[in-house]
Amino acid sequence: MRDYSEKRDFHRMQVNSEIELTDSNGETFTGICRDLSAAGMQLFVKRPVVVGEELKTLLRPTGDQIPPLETVCEVLRCEPDGDGYLLGATINEVS
Repeated sequence: MRDYSEKRDFHRMQVNSEIELTDSNGETFTGICRDLSAAGMQLFVKRPVVVGEELKTLLRPTGDQIPPLETVCEVLRCEPDGDGYLLGATINEVS
């Protein structure tokens, strides 16, 4: 029997990289992508985001060999975390 951490459909990758976010009003802001999987991501941002909000994201790689990751996500949760907010988002589309 697998333990809880192995029951996910996709493994999470620790990223801790700056990410650009654009909300449904067209406002662009930055955050930190803390982890990433094929199905979603965890983001740290400075302002709250409404659950259900659609965000366009742009995660630029550190090198030139990999293209930027562009997604459309839906915010599933927004929780206070220190001086900001921790978002859980599901990836609905990869551009």
